[in-house]
Amino acid sequence: MFFKNKVRTATIDTVIGSHTTIEGDVHFAGGLHVEGLIKGDLIANNEEKSILVLAEKGRIEGDVFGSVVVLDGEVHGNVTANVSLELAHHARIKGNVSYKTFEMEGGAVVNGVLSQLRSSEPVVIEELQSKLSKQD
Repeated sequence: MFFKNKVRTATIDTVIGSHTTIEGDVHFAGGLHVEGLIKGDLIANNEEKSILVLAEKGRIEGDVFGSVVVLDGEVHGNVTANVSLELAHHARIKGNVSYKTFEMEGGAVVNGVLSQLRSSEPVVIEELQSKLSKQD
């Protein structure tokens, strides 16, 4: 991607291919690379360092909750990154964005509110998972 000198918190161990569509929430730990379409929320396991990479042709129709989030595709939903958020040139977000640290490459677009998370108020993803599972 575009921040080549950065040290990632996890290696990519799961890939959702470009010809794949998943309907429903996706819970993951470790590294997830998305080239296809996900119609549902993406929720990282907060107990482990995780990384989500959304490729240029990838698309997520739902909310994203993660530690390290790197986007170069399209998200229709809110994005929360409790460690860092990186937006590459082709990134498109329609939704609100919460982050601890944030980097945005020229050409990326956010249609929503940007808000920085305070270090005294970490996002607890397990609480979000609990709320989401009660909605089912």
